[in-house]
Amino acid sequence: MSDSKELPPCPKCQSAYVYEDRDHYVCPECGHEWAPSGGASSTEADTFIVRDANGNQLHDGDHVTLIKDLKVKGSSSVAKIGTKVRIIRLVDGDHNIDCRIEGIGPMMLKSEFVKKV
Repeated sequence: MSDSKELPPCPKCQSAYVYEDRDHYVCPECGHEWAPSGGASSTEADTFIVRDANGNQLHDGDHVTLIKDLKVKGSSSVAKIGTKVRIIRLVDGDHNIDCRIEGIGPMMLKSEFVKKV
C-alpha cells in the first residue's frame, strides 16, 4: 500500500476508515465489503458469500456437519448434532442451504448451524 491513492468512503455507512484487502475494499465500522468499481463485473457484484459457524466459506457440493440438534418443522423428527450433510446448493435468503439429510429427506438449513468438514 505504498500507493498514495485516496480510498472511497463506504457506500453503506459513508465511513472514511475504509481499507484495501487484496482485491476489494472493507469498512471496519459496518463490515461491508465491495469490489472496486474499476473493472468489477456485474456477475462479481451479484454473487453472495455463505459462511459456516466458524467463518469458512461454503460452496455448492460441500460436506458439512450439524453443530446443534435441529427440530424438523412439521414432524416429530430431530436432525441430531454431528449429522453429516451434503450441500446441494446455496440460495439467497434466511435459510441459505438446500440439502438432503439421510433418513429425513430434503431440508433447508441456516448456515449458522453447520460447520465445514
